[in-house]
Amino acid sequence: MSDLARGFGYLLKGQRWVARHGKQYGFGLLPGLLTLVLYLAALVALAAYGTDLTTWATPFADDWSSPWLGLFRGFLTVLLFALALLLSVLTFTAMTLLIGQPFYENLSEKVDRDVSPDGTAPESGLPLYRELWISARDSLRVLVRALCWAVLLFALGFVPFLGQTVVPVLGFMVTGFFLTEELTGVALMRRRVELRDRLALLRSRRLLVWGFGTPLALAFVVPFVAVFLMPGAVAGATLMARDLLGEESGDQEPSEEAAA
Repeated sequence: MSDLARGFGYLLKGQRWVARHGKQYGFGLLPGLLTLVLYLAALVALAAYGTDLTTWATPFADDWSSPWLGLFRGFLTVLLFALALLLSVLTFTAMTLLIGQPFYENLSEKVDRDVSPDGTAPESGLPLYRELWISARDSLRVLVRALCWAVLLFALGFVPFLGQTVVPVLGFMVTGFFLTEELTGVALMRRRVELRDRLALLRSRRLLVWGFGTPLALAFVVPFVAVFLMPGAVAGATLMARDLLGEESGDQEPSEEAAA
């Protein structure tokens, strides 16, 4: 089986795992729901006060004649909202993982125990505050990389034909790569794998990463869908992290003890 199909297979396996573990799935929904509420509140506030914000930021245009003043500030308001929407899509997973760190750590650990031949799971041995700091720091570094790609792809979007065909596909592939990094990071951080090494590991199996992350990126365009897929995505990413590190995984169905 090619790595592309294998990556998509891990995405499906993760969703099946949480479907068989209803309690874990329920707890895994809570961080995503909280993040969704916070993001929706921020976007609604921006939609309500965006015009006031652009008016405050462009006092030099107060004396412009109609219709240029309205067109200029209207364009800036739409652009501001579009950038906020893009930023929300790029950061939704990282913020959800940060808020739900204890939940997803627990879920990932249970997946590890369930598929490990000896029933054990790696542990970082770090206190919670230290894990949260490392997660936040690494998420910020990944976000900077993702924004650099976003700016480049945004600029290429103005190239005729290329911007309407190739660029959107590249955009989802890039988003899928960084999305996979965030999700596999839950399992890899417990194994004390640093960000630089995680990125090198993912680059060595790009087809596997794209098979997992690109379909997920397409689904995560709708944050409401992301909430329900997140627990399964963490479970699938844990299974894929074991593959990336060459760890043996049992092929049997999950045990009752692991589900309890």
